Amino acid sequence: MSTFPSQVRINEEGPREGFQIEGEGIPTARKIELIDKLSTTGLKQIQVASFVNPKRVPGMADAAEVVAGFKRVDGVRYTALWLNEQGFRRALAADRLDIRGRLVLCASPAFLMRNQKSTPEENMASHREQVRSYIENDVPVEHGGLQAAFGCNFEGDISTELMMKGAADVFKIADEFGLKLKTFVLADTMAWANPASVNDKVKAFQDKYPDTEIILHLHNTRGLGMANALAGLQAGVSQFDASIAGLGGCPFAAHKGAAGNLCTEDFAFMCKELGIETGLDLDALVEAAQLAEEIVGHSLPGSVMRGGNLDVLRRAL
Repeated sequence: MSTFPSQVRINEEGPREGFQIEGEGIPTARKIELIDKLSTTGLKQIQVASFVNPKRVPGMADAAEVVAGFKRVDGVRYTALWLNEQGFRRALAADRLDIRGRLVLCASPAFLMRNQKSTPEENMASHREQVRSYIENDVPVEHGGLQAAFGCNFEGDISTELMMKGAADVFKIADEFGLKLKTFVLADTMAWANPASVNDKVKAFQDKYPDTEIILHLHNTRGLGMANALAGLQAGVSQFDASIAGLGGCPFAAHKGAAGNLCTEDFAFMCKELGIETGLDLDALVEAAQLAEEIVGHSLPGSVMRGGNLDVLRRAL
């Protein structure tokens, strides 16, 4: 246990990850209701929407309305995702988000083409243009990342060497503009990671870029999300993306079974049991998870919202 970080930051992505894959049937007011509930749990960052093509991701067609409707809480960063200049402009125009630039490439050319209809070379060129736009709009750029860092449904396993090559491309662009990346997300976009590959890739990145903090973005499609998170903790990772009740997935990962991110309340529970501070109210997270399940109208994979917080049982004994 001495290898674990003393505290962990959990970034909530359920309102974006979850509702984008649920489709267009979720009312805007209910999306806002979940965001407002999540704002009461102690979370410091909530990704509320993505500004993407509504024809391709109809669940995000109401992104502007969602952003306009939630109640901001002091101390919480409210973020959104965008993939191109048009999306960035829409996020800026919303005027209620905490906008920070991001340099996120993709380790899989096949997935990149499916997801963004772009080649690696085109993607790097578009990111250079995006960075120029960030700079022109006084938007800080301190975050990098790599999609499909562990594997791809269309290309197979992504080796550590290939992952590090993709990371080097991100840092190359950052260096061209004199940018220092403080955080870097390694995203298991299609759930190919296992604890060994998490350990290997985290260690390789830490050795090469010791001054950049890793964020792990894990999916639970094949049931290894929590095991991979534990491996990340053991490797010293202290920041994770997660999704309330296990909402989420990638709409371009070829099969509906891609749904299911690392579950926020389950991961927070594990951290608590290991003595790792998260700053989160687990009971409030459980209530938010139950609300999320009610909103989508079907069972979600979270376990603690059914099994309960052990502290309740401990107090009763």
